[in-house]
Amino acid sequence: MIGKAVHIGVDLAIVSAFLAAVKRNTGLAPDFNQIQNETARYYGSKYLDLGESMFDYSVAALSSSGYFKRK
Repeated sequence: MIGKAVHIGVDLAIVSAFLAAVKRNTGLAPDFNQIQNETARYYGSKYLDLGESMFDYSVAALSSSGYFKRK
């Protein structure tokens, strides 16, 4: 049960990081203003903020690694 919850949590974090990368590279982002529920809007925004943080951390870690270089 706990393993499945961790698996789903990791999957959600990966999707959030992917959406953050799409937003950063293309400017496309979900329109939370169309959601009527204010709580859902708030947590949707926080979910994408988590992805942005993960994306920033990953870029910083990979850019300091010797295995990656900028083109």
